[in-house]
Amino acid sequence: MYAIVEIAGQQFKIEKDRKVYVQRLQAEEGSQVKFDRVMLVANDGDVKVGAPTVNGAVVTATVNKHLKGDKVLVFKKKRRKGYQKLNGHRQCLTQITINDITL
Repeated sequence: MYAIVEIAGQQFKIEKDRKVYVQRLQAEEGSQVKFDRVMLVANDGDVKVGAPTVNGAVVTATVNKHLKGDKVLVFKKKRRKGYQKLNGHRQCLTQITINDITL
């Protein structure tokens, strides 16, 4: 069984007991969170597609930890002008574990 869920403005394909890294959520570590913006639910060939969401479908998850992602380097250069700029960025993420997908 899997589902397509919108979490913090992004869509994820999730399954039970799978760990997912999402944008930073405003929830404490160890707390339960529920997501009701479920776009699609598939269970052994039985597919339910929402318009835009599936009615009554809820995904529950546990917040494991808050962390930062890998550093992304942004390098800018203008040829023959002597201009170089190097910026780094680390995205704030939350690791969640999917507990249950209910219809």
